[in-house]
Amino acid sequence: MKKSLIALAVLAASGAAMAQSSVTLYGIADVWFGSEKTAGVTDTKVNSGGVNSSRWGLKGSEDLGGGLKANFDFQQGFSLDSGAAATRKNISGKAEDAGFNRQAWVGLSGNFGAVRLGNTTTPFDDVSGSSNAVFDSSLAPAGNVFKSTKYNPRTGNAIFYSTPNFSGFTGEVMYSLGEDKTLTTSATSATSVSLAYAAGPLAVQFGYQVEDIVNITAASADAKFTRLGASYDFGAAVLKATYGKVKNVASAANSDATDYQLGVDVPVSATLTLSGSYARSTDSKAAGVFEQTRKGYGLGAKYVLSKRTFLYGGYEADTATNNAAADTKHHLFAAGVQHRF
Repeated sequence: MKKSLIALAVLAASGAAMAQSSVTLYGIADVWFGSEKTAGVTDTKVNSGGVNSSRWGLKGSEDLGGGLKANFDFQQGFSLDSGAAATRKNISGKAEDAGFNRQAWVGLSGNFGAVRLGNTTTPFDDVSGSSNAVFDSSLAPAGNVFKSTKYNPRTGNAIFYSTPNFSGFTGEVMYSLGEDKTLTTSATSATSVSLAYAAGPLAVQFGYQVEDIVNITAASADAKFTRLGASYDFGAAVLKATYGKVKNVASAANSDATDYQLGVDVPVSATLTLSGSYARSTDSKAAGVFEQTRKGYGLGAKYVLSKRTFLYGGYEADTATNNAAADTKHHLFAAGVQHRF
């Protein structure tokens, strides 16, 4: 009898441990201190998310047998400087409060790839910053210069599929259903796809996203985003380049933009990496309308303290050339720390 009770206790404890190990608490704490100057106004601040947005989440997986798994991910962003929870933008661009604004999905994975249902990052977002130098951070000029960064990274109501890895090639496709139809507004939707290759020193990424926002009484144009990026590791340095194209910026017809970025990462040692980037973007509008031009550069350094913690810092400056007005200038000097858990 005692042996039976002991065996049951061991099995119960083992089951509880297995259930517990299938769920992971994770997150990123990223904060920086610095000085930001915009249009002549200087602001000294402590801010959140210099390299990656601060977040926490719960994710897990259950083995269903035969290579099939059930997966989930719940992720919420927050501002480390204030503790405030981040909101999310729905497909129409409206800010919404959310318990998990970054990820909230459940799905299945196996030899066929992976399927997700819910709120998740779009395929375009998954490749958008892959070849952006200066660590794809706030110190990278592309974030302030590019118009192709003005997409919605999480459109919600999504059906998402990612392929297995085929000799370095991977692909993703997602469709976001419009569920906001009213008597005066048609339902909006989004389609996003990506294709990536990574093998040896070469990595290439392509992304395309269409945000279909149509108003029955006042039609607007679909916003279309294209992104092509590539990087090549020479050992002593990693060259990075990005091309972006937007048609109908902010869903305004005949308002387009073309983006370029060129950068380099230089690994000085196993712990220290220096990076620099130059970015430029030019509008293309209807005949007779002024075309704004934006350009900027960024310099940064990253020092690794451990597998989960690093320091970073640098300087970014960009300028927008305006019609019949002074140029708009922006400068950022920042130093920060990121810890992953």
